[in-house]
Amino acid sequence: MTRPQRVEPGPGQESVWDYPRPPRVESTDSHVVVVLGGETVADSRRALRVLETAGPPVFYVPTDDVAAGVLEPAPHTTWCEFKGRASYYTAVAGGSRVENAAWTYQDPKPGFESLIGHVAFYPGRVDACFVDGEQVRPQPGDFYGGWITSKVVGPFKGDPGTTGW
Repeated sequence: MTRPQRVEPGPGQESVWDYPRPPRVESTDSHVVVVLGGETVADSRRALRVLETAGPPVFYVPTDDVAAGVLEPAPHTTWCEFKGRASYYTAVAGGSRVENAAWTYQDPKPGFESLIGHVAFYPGRVDACFVDGEQVRPQPGDFYGGWITSKVVGPFKGDPGTTGW
C-alpha cells in the first residue's frame, strides 16, 4: 500500500513523518485545555506529547490538572505494542457523559513510565480541545487520539485506507 506524499512543513511546523517509531514522549509547556459539557475539564501547562510516525501529537495531561469527578473508570482496555495496556475513562461534566473519552497507562512498558499519572482525551469525543488557544481537529478515524493543530502537517494515519501504513 502506498501512502500519500509527505507534506513539507512550513516555518514553525512539524511533519508527522519526522516523528519516530517507536514513539517519543516529551514534555511541553503549551497550554492544553479540554472542554466537555460546556465546562473546562482539564487545564494544564505540564502536559506530555507522544509523537509517533504518521500520527499527530497526543497530549497527556497530569490527572492533577483534570477537574475532580470528571473521570470514571471504564471497563474498556486496548493494547499498544510500545506503551502496553491502556485503561479507559468515561468523562462526565456539564450534563454530558461520554464513554471511553479518555485513557491512561497505569503500568506502561519500559521507556514510557513518564505517562503514569497522565490522561489523554480523544478530541473527537469531547466538546473541544485547545493547544495554546487553538482549537484542535481530531485525528481521522475512531481509534487514534491525535490532536491536529496548524503546527503539524501530514498526511495523517487514520483516514480510510491508511491502516497498512
